[in-house]
Amino acid sequence: MNFNDQWIEDQLLDRFLRYVKIETTSDRHKDVIPSTPGQWDLLNLLKDELKELGITDVSLDKHGYLIASMESNIDDVSQPPVIGFMAHVDTSEDVSGKNVKPLLHKKYDGKDIQLTEDVTISVKESPELKRYKGETVITADGTTLLGADNKAGIAEIMTAAAWYLKNDREKHGKIEIIFTPDEETGKGLDRFPIEKLNSFCCYTIDGDIAGTIEAECFHGYKAEIVFNGIVIHPGDARGKLMNAITMASNFISMLPRNESPEATDGRLGFYCPLGLSGGIEKTEFELLIRDFEYEEVKRRIETVKQIAKAVEGMYPGGSVEVSIHKQYSNMRDFLDKDPRIIRFLEKALEKEDMKPLKKIIRGGTDGARLSEMGIPTPNVFTGGTNFHSKREWIAIPGMIRSVRSIVQLIRLWSEER
Repeated sequence: MNFNDQWIEDQLLDRFLRYVKIETTSDRHKDVIPSTPGQWDLLNLLKDELKELGITDVSLDKHGYLIASMESNIDDVSQPPVIGFMAHVDTSEDVSGKNVKPLLHKKYDGKDIQLTEDVTISVKESPELKRYKGETVITADGTTLLGADNKAGIAEIMTAAAWYLKNDREKHGKIEIIFTPDEETGKGLDRFPIEKLNSFCCYTIDGDIAGTIEAECFHGYKAEIVFNGIVIHPGDARGKLMNAITMASNFISMLPRNESPEATDGRLGFYCPLGLSGGIEKTEFELLIRDFEYEEVKRRIETVKQIAKAVEGMYPGGSVEVSIHKQYSNMRDFLDKDPRIIRFLEKALEKEDMKPLKKIIRGGTDGARLSEMGIPTPNVFTGGTNFHSKREWIAIPGMIRSVRSIVQLIRLWSEER
């Protein structure tokens, strides 16, 4: 295949730097999808860019799902399976994504990157940086996140599509490109028009360091807990006041500290307090429940309910309401549909001289939701890391490898009949 890395780099930089400057922070407190107007700005831009590439089948629906189809250029009655590539337009609300100022560290010197007095990207904490000494590394300016999660994935999918359309003699089957809103809120596929997709399988380009393949993630659930107290003047409160804030604080203190995100890694799940708001009469609490095994999720859900009962016992007259909401399933349970889905991905990386690095996702992706809908969807690297933080960074060589791997993957599937 005739790769021109300088052309790929130019395409990537032009697109990525343009995309990260658009504020697309999502808001988990809003029910509308997309949850923020900035996501529409990027979606509409991508819609126009896809059409400018020459892709005529492009649709953007009222919920912000952008789906484009590159028709097969294989002149044969027998066609290869349709495959898709997906990325999300929103960025995490954990750190501001407003007024992102990307910095290009050309010929990176291999040392710690000092962004501000308080923000340093250290080689010790990001040893992957050592691979890119002498190359171009991109960061934000230390006041915001960069947005490589997932605008790097968007830029890489767009560049791979542009490469195939530029090299129109390269044969490919039908390819579907999907850009989604609100992945970071866990609501990204709540209203997804699955009937519009023809893909046999799909790949989210939403992973981190070069070579990474992720085919397993958490089972994700969220508990919404309401504490109902009894209000009376504090001066006359003895034996009468039931303070919802105190009820909530007791509940939180009873959660196992050794099963928190900060105390676990690897295959260990956790409880993660997400938000607390309210007053003496009523306090609301959001809690994430995560594990790789469904039986462990069920155990944690039962623990939450038992703690709620214990708090009610401590505060006679007060009440605790627990609502459990499923967010996504472990994609592992759906990827056994066809061994080619992972085998071809590994082969594509090997063709680019990368040893596939299999990792588990201590989180979830739209790919987990799409897998559950019937389209198996593993996750593939973008070349960045330190997502959701001011220390986020991505390297141009990693992004180029992502584009080349997508191209190789399309080629492998296009040879299937």
